[in-house]
Amino acid sequence: MLKKDLRLQYTALRKDVSPHSLLNSSLSIANKLLALDIWHFDYYHIFLPITSKNEVDTSFILSILQGKDKNIVLPKVKAERSLKHILLTDNTKLMVNSWGVPEPLDGIEVPIEKIDVVFVPLLAFDKTGNRVGYGKGFYDVFLSNCRKDVIKIGLSLFTVEDKITDVSENDIPLDHCVTPEEIYSFSRI
Repeated sequence: MLKKDLRLQYTALRKDVSPHSLLNSSLSIANKLLALDIWHFDYYHIFLPITSKNEVDTSFILSILQGKDKNIVLPKVKAERSLKHILLTDNTKLMVNSWGVPEPLDGIEVPIEKIDVVFVPLLAFDKTGNRVGYGKGFYDVFLSNCRKDVIKIGLSLFTVEDKITDVSENDIPLDHCVTPEEIYSFSRI
């Protein structure tokens, strides 16, 4: 299926998710993440959800990371298709930007090469780890600049699609995608 069609389909599906279902699904995703062998790293990059778009509530994952005393890194839009990566501290102040994305006002910038694990927002994903986001390219640019061994984990409210047919060479595939029901892992040869 084409990305534009998947965007329409999954945007509509997300609108129908009740607050109760979103909360339960987000908690289930956080619990499933505990089964992945990712908790020995130091720096974890995580998005804060756009609540108006019913994105996965990452507060449960944040609680796990804080409980494990990990360094948590939040994205901040810097320029067109570019992100800064800010360390979350007790003093971090958040604001919602013009796209509805909660982000840090300012703070300690973390060099991209320090990031070990990235939790990636998405609308849909396929059986080979390709993903569909909102189409702005922020995460593809970001992920293409990460270390080659960074672990990329998509978080999805919905199950896997068979195939995204218009994947480009600039699309960065996931290593894993976690849904409320399942962990999908994608091998890279």
